[in-house]
Amino acid sequence: MKKLNIKISNIFPAIQWLKHYQYNSFKADLIAALIVLAMLVPQGMAYAMLAGLPPVMGIYASILPMIIYAFTGSSTTLSIGPVAIISMMVFATLNPLFPVASEAYIEAACLLAILVGIISFILGIFRFGFLIQLISHPVIQSFIIASALLIALGQLKFLLNIPIKANNIPEFILSLVQNIHQLSFLSISFSLAAISMLILLPKVVPSSFIAKTTPLVLVISSIVMVYLTSLDQHGLKTVGVIPTGLPNFHFPTWDFALVQKLLPSAFMIAMISFVESLAIAQATALQKRDDLNSNQELIALGLANIAAGINSGFAVSGSLSRTVVNADAGAKTPMAGVLSSLFMIAVSLYFTGLFQNLPLTVLAATIFVSIWKLVIFTPFYETWKYSRADGLAMIATFLGVTCIDISTGLIIGIVLTFILLLWRISRPHIAVIGLIEGTQHFRNVSRYDVVTIPTITSFRVDENLSFLNAYVFKGYIITELSHNKAVKHVVINCSSISNIDLSALEMLEELNRELLILDIKLHLSEIKSPVMDRLVDSKLIKELTGQIFLSHYQAIQYLSSESTV
Repeated sequence: MKKLNIKISNIFPAIQWLKHYQYNSFKADLIAALIVLAMLVPQGMAYAMLAGLPPVMGIYASILPMIIYAFTGSSTTLSIGPVAIISMMVFATLNPLFPVASEAYIEAACLLAILVGIISFILGIFRFGFLIQLISHPVIQSFIIASALLIALGQLKFLLNIPIKANNIPEFILSLVQNIHQLSFLSISFSLAAISMLILLPKVVPSSFIAKTTPLVLVISSIVMVYLTSLDQHGLKTVGVIPTGLPNFHFPTWDFALVQKLLPSAFMIAMISFVESLAIAQATALQKRDDLNSNQELIALGLANIAAGINSGFAVSGSLSRTVVNADAGAKTPMAGVLSSLFMIAVSLYFTGLFQNLPLTVLAATIFVSIWKLVIFTPFYETWKYSRADGLAMIATFLGVTCIDISTGLIIGIVLTFILLLWRISRPHIAVIGLIEGTQHFRNVSRYDVVTIPTITSFRVDENLSFLNAYVFKGYIITELSHNKAVKHVVINCSSISNIDLSALEMLEELNRELLILDIKLHLSEIKSPVMDRLVDSKLIKELTGQIFLSHYQAIQYLSSESTV
């Protein structure tokens, strides 16, 4: 029975915090939920529009997923719902397949969310949380910057009220040139006013509450203005009629041909959603003392996306802006997310009619201002300055995303990262080492003034030995020995080796036999326990011509005294 309880608490972490939930925590969560709501309503509608979906689906996607995550996630403050990058990936996936906002498009968006959820859930159940390590931070950072740029450019079609395509920059430039003559002065004026308000109001009124609620203030004021002046009748596009009521539970048609087309993108969205959400959760984990579990996060995100898909929503993830606001507003437990969801239910039931006069330019301005902050290029310079390989991966990812499409760009970045990783492993740092006089420390002979013995050559390789680099190491040893005919002992310092695969083991066995022909003994020093556990029954240990020493200093002391005998 005890084991069963542990399993249940692992699947539903809410069991732990609900046991100790108090009224003071409820008050703090309630205030945080109200503040997050002020951001969630306009953002949810804006990101649905960004995904090519009706704005109301942004509200739907903000209801059930938040409740599901609150009871299954491991973060106290992570706010789940529509986010810009995932919305952009949804649009990039579905736009080539169906007309935007058509019934087939909406059905496919729901199916895509379910696929994302299933993939995330399966990865979590089988403990594949380590997959986050497969995408390097420079690639993720470049992907976010490039996606943010495309998202910002994509909003110009609403800000300028002209048909612009922004799946990539060449397409954007071409469509902008073709349609620039259709510019709407009214839309431009309204867009500039909205952007100015979003940027300047928090600065003019330096209040944290004003800064957090500025998007909601803008939404309300623009609705009132359109209602009083009938600007929608003069060419200003608005959201229009939004259905009132809760979404119906509906499992989209399981079209296997469509599933095959969506699966690659679903996997990429699941990975990015996981990476983004975990990174955001980690940003607030320390101050909230959250015990984050990457596998549990995958399960929670999977269930949240499945819930979104069957509840007329689309793919969701953790939101950086709403999570930070949630934490700053004093949220104590995931109940803040549940309360935000309940408030969204009230909006869906009673207040959707208020948003029909909301200008699309306002939603676009909200996205533009929030996302443009991510378009920074200093990381490219800093990364390139530190590591040419990581810099190359960043540039390739950026160009792939902005010049081809989002998924292709990310795949290019991941593949290039692996290629560069394999290249680095296959070119390990290898050094001939000598003793620093007066110490027991050994350093690279080409960097330090060290003491060496003509009959003894010591090597250190700063990498695990594998099929990728084993024979590179052997070649290095052969080259060094060819320059020193007096060598009688070769000592390999294994202090930096944590693993030796079969190919490397076979290489060492060959080296041992070949050195024996030259009357040179092979010795090993400072072998780590996990490596020794694998070597203990190997042919290398049985046939080794030399000895195994606990420390390299001990090896040199013993062999040097033997050489003088």
